[in-house]
Amino acid sequence: MRAPRALFPVLAALFATAVLAAPAQAAPLAGKYVAIGDSYTTAPGTRTYDDPDHACRRGPLTYPRLWAASHPSVAFVEAACSGAKTADVLTDQVPLLTADTTLVTIQVGGNDVGFVDVLTNCILTIDDRDCVNGVELAKQAANAYLSPALAQVYAAVRAKAPSARVIVVGYPRIYTIRGNCGIFGLSDTERNALNSAADTLAAVMAQRAAEAGFTFLDARPVFDPHTLCSSGTKWLTSLEWDKINESYHPNAAGHRDGYYAALNSLTAGVRGVA
Repeated sequence: MRAPRALFPVLAALFATAVLAAPAQAAPLAGKYVAIGDSYTTAPGTRTYDDPDHACRRGPLTYPRLWAASHPSVAFVEAACSGAKTADVLTDQVPLLTADTTLVTIQVGGNDVGFVDVLTNCILTIDDRDCVNGVELAKQAANAYLSPALAQVYAAVRAKAPSARVIVVGYPRIYTIRGNCGIFGLSDTERNALNSAADTLAAVMAQRAAEAGFTFLDARPVFDPHTLCSSGTKWLTSLEWDKINESYHPNAAGHRDGYYAALNSLTAGVRGVA
C-alpha cells in the first residue's frame, strides 16, 4: 500500500535530519612521522619537560615536537629517549616504525663514542693533552665501532619503514675558536679537539646515510654562527656544574631556529611528509 502523499514531506525531513546527524568521517592522515634518537632529539637544554623525572626527558620545545605541531595532519610517534645508544635504538625505538611511516628523523651516535665522558674529562682535566687524547679515542671509536653500528641501525630502519623519507640528523660543533669566551673555561686547544670530534661524527654519519639512501642534515653550518663563544645568539647550553645533564645541548632557540627550521626546509613540499 502506498504511503499517503501527506507523509512524504515528513519522511523527507526525517531523512535529512538523519543524514545531518550522522557522524562526519575524520579526514585521513597525510602521513606518519617517527622521531628516533638520543638527548639531542629530546628536551635536555630546553629546561622544559613533560615530566622531569622521566628517564627519556621528553618535552614540548624539541624539533620533532615542533615539526609535528606544525604538521597536524601527519601522525606523530616520539620514540627518541635521552641517553640512547645505537643498541637501544635497535631494541626499543626501531620496532615503533611501521610500513605506513612516511618520515623518519634519526639522531644517534654521540653516546656510543662516549662523548659525554669526553666532555667531562676535558672540563675536569688540567692538562690539554689529556683532553686531546680522550677526544682521539672517541674519534677512533666513531670509525671502528659506531660506523658499522649505524649501518645496522639504518638498515633496520629501512626494513621497517620501506617507503619513508629518512633524515639523519647530525650534531653541531660546540665552540667558536678564538671567540668571546672570557678567560675561564677550556683552552682553544681543547675546544678545537672537541670540534674535531663533531667533524668525525658528521663524516661517519654522512657516509652511512648516503650508503643507505638517506638524507643527512649537517648541523654544523646551521649552528656555527650560534655556538658557544660566538658573537651571535647562543643555540647551545654552556657548562652548568649543577646541571651537567643540561650542558652542551641545544637550547629552545637551537631546536626552534636551528634544527626545526632546517628540518622544515628539507621536508617542504614533499608528498606524504609536508
